[in-house]
Amino acid sequence: MSKESFGRRVALAALLATLCGIADAGVVAPAGAPACAEAAARVLPEPAQCLRGYELDPGGETQSLLAALYERYGTLVENHHYAEASRVMDCAEAVAGADPAPAVAQELARRRGVIEFRRECPLQALDWFKRALAAAERSENRLAQGKNWNNLGAALLRLGDVRGAVQAQTRSLALLRNIPGESARPLNNLAEIYRDQGDIAAAVRHYRQARDAHLAAGNAGEAAHTMESWGAALLDSGDVAGGEALLLQARAQMVRDGNRKYQQRTDAELARAALLRGDVAAASRWVGSGLAAVAAAEGETAPAPLQLQAARVARLRGQPELARERAGAALRALAAHDSDRPALLAELAAAHEALGQWPQAMAALRESERAAQALREAQYDRETRWLQLRFETAERDRTIAALASGNQVRTLALWLTVVSALAALLGLTVFFLRRQQRARVAEAARRARLDEEIDYYRRAAAELGVDRARLQAALDSREDAVLVLDGAGQVLAANRAASELLRPGAAAAPVGRGFGELLGAEDARGFALALERLEESSAPQRLAFVLGGERLQGQLSESGQGEGSLVFGLQRAAPSADAGALAEEAAHGRAGRERTAHEQAAHEQAEADAAMALDVGPAASADEALRQSFRRALVELMLAVVEAWERSTGQGRLELAEKSRIWRVTVDDGRLRARAMERYLSLSKLPRQPRWRDVLRSGYYVLAECALEEPVRGELQRHVDAVLAYTRRNALV
Repeated sequence: MSKESFGRRVALAALLATLCGIADAGVVAPAGAPACAEAAARVLPEPAQCLRGYELDPGGETQSLLAALYERYGTLVENHHYAEASRVMDCAEAVAGADPAPAVAQELARRRGVIEFRRECPLQALDWFKRALAAAERSENRLAQGKNWNNLGAALLRLGDVRGAVQAQTRSLALLRNIPGESARPLNNLAEIYRDQGDIAAAVRHYRQARDAHLAAGNAGEAAHTMESWGAALLDSGDVAGGEALLLQARAQMVRDGNRKYQQRTDAELARAALLRGDVAAASRWVGSGLAAVAAAEGETAPAPLQLQAARVARLRGQPELARERAGAALRALAAHDSDRPALLAELAAAHEALGQWPQAMAALRESERAAQALREAQYDRETRWLQLRFETAERDRTIAALASGNQVRTLALWLTVVSALAALLGLTVFFLRRQQRARVAEAARRARLDEEIDYYRRAAAELGVDRARLQAALDSREDAVLVLDGAGQVLAANRAASELLRPGAAAAPVGRGFGELLGAEDARGFALALERLEESSAPQRLAFVLGGERLQGQLSESGQGEGSLVFGLQRAAPSADAGALAEEAAHGRAGRERTAHEQAAHEQAEADAAMALDVGPAASADEALRQSFRRALVELMLAVVEAWERSTGQGRLELAEKSRIWRVTVDDGRLRARAMERYLSLSKLPRQPRWRDVLRSGYYVLAECALEEPVRGELQRHVDAVLAYTRRNALV
């Protein structure tokens, strides 16, 4: 099915739901779907009789009997014996009784829904999943609620309701996010939705999160399944190298687990990747590996994707007869409505063409087009039935309410007239409003994606912050007086010795305030200059100041963790310090602050010359080039942050510094300035040890809090990704 036709059907669904104003309700299969209607009609057997038929003891414990029936059900569903699986569930429902516990009712309804979903009856599956969700809510089972919202999303997607599917999967993710290993399924389904919509970047992000969730829970096999889908998506987007790398990782795990079934699918995708690269020999090896896995399992047949790649390899290797036989055998084993039929028929036509059998090739091509058309019509019929049933259900409810008012005949005639007129109106308006409605559905999906991205940015910004509880515990283990400051001079943490030294008798130091606010005017200026000098050089800065009438000394240095935090060691001044010594120390401090720009530049040049003299090899040149690229990326990110802020809010960089609480705002010659932030707007002024975490936090703040246009948001995200790539490459996080 093409994306355009799929979008048209989604627009039709949303338009009918909007114009009719109908709510979700339980659905019943229409008369036009006899297989689904047959599955909906159930007559429960006698419990003892059906249990004996399955060789189970009717006198056994109910939970044990249900577990045995569930196991039999799983085997039947896996082998596509849906009618027999439905009879097993009839027996399980009879054993559970007329009024089962909510947990049992939820499981019975969920398994019924899986059968209907596998039978290509998504309307009936949706009804069962809603019943299962209601039972899970009655039992307040968060895990079961999340799984059923996930199933609801799958059924809605099959019916063409993309907006409803995204909302259901998002609700499932919210319920399962804090349960280890369970959030991977809705993340994987969201990735599939974005993949179908052509948003590969969003799909890759959700695939990566799903894989990480599986690995965190120790589910390496499930992580391999996610990587297999991820790799196939990259192949579809044209990234053959990236897709092949993921497929190789997934296959290695499947081989370790002995999972032959999924290994065959992965071998087929690897063969497709090799063909995209033009490597027919490698594709032949992967096809041979997949067919060998099929032969090793008795009673199994090769899956259609593997047969398709095998036929292509045979044709490209000059064996059109073998390609024709493989494609024909695979087609004979497929059902008439299987989605792999069009591709296999097209490959069969290519094999006939290679053999010079032009009439057979044309016939196969026509059959391929008919099969594709049948699939599109089946999808369209499902979506139409879904809309029809929702409409009829809403109208039936309205008619019942009107009849109950006492004026049945007149109200019924009125409703019949309204329904007829509405049906005619819908037929006329659908043609003209499809494009507008498709745009609304796309906008709704975009907004849902944007809300999710904003939540991600806020969590990412929070993760870059300092864990003050752990930091406080580490500092309290030290006997000397130590403060931890951020790059702006704000106190992040202080140990007990520092608290006693700064505020004798107080419970704690002024955590959360700027240290310069505690000092006098002259000492505060000296402290600010020390902060600026520390950004230019890693040499510790020594200070002397008066606080609370007592003379103190301190040494300010970097933490050494590359995160922009500073360590400020404190001690009382020596008792022998007299007024002359203090004056000399103050004069020395003023002389250091008045060092000329020329001397500072000479000092920096000397450091650079010394570094080049010590390390002149190729590795040093590569490291220096990487460092310069990283610094350039930081400046570009900061410029993009300021530009995005000014364009979206109409405010300047000072407001950004104040509202984000990331950068320090100072008074310079009677006016406010964000000197620390301004240093990150020019490569020549960038500190030697830049506070890259604060730059990233600024980017996340603007992405999460500002209403940005799509081009601006995309450009800012590109700069953030560039900085993150450098930090990951060098293990900076």
